[in-house]
Amino acid sequence: MLTRKSNSRKAAPGTWKLQDAKARFSEVVRLAQTKGPQRVTVHGKHAVVIVSADDFAETQPADKDKRTGADLIAAMQEGRRLGLRLKPFRYYATARPPVDFSDDEK
Repeated sequence: MLTRKSNSRKAAPGTWKLQDAKARFSEVVRLAQTKGPQRVTVHGKHAVVIVSADDFAETQPADKDKRTGADLIAAMQEGRRLGLRLKPFRYYATARPPVDFSDDEK
């Protein structure tokens, strides 16, 4: 009697096939919040990782809108402490000679 080999491998915990993740999305989200990142595969290859909002926020840099002048002052003072000297960029426009708009033809 011929039997078919099963290609279904046991997936690592926290790994979901795309169609399973779509069908059980609320469970994937709940597990991401409680157990940690959940990986989703497409055609057997890792495609995305679903993480909780708190874990994601820890990986993001500080919001640029929240930076203040105090942050700039602190950065400049730290640079001075490290021996860096900041030289401001200055641009001096060159003066053009005056244009004569008189109607006299010579």
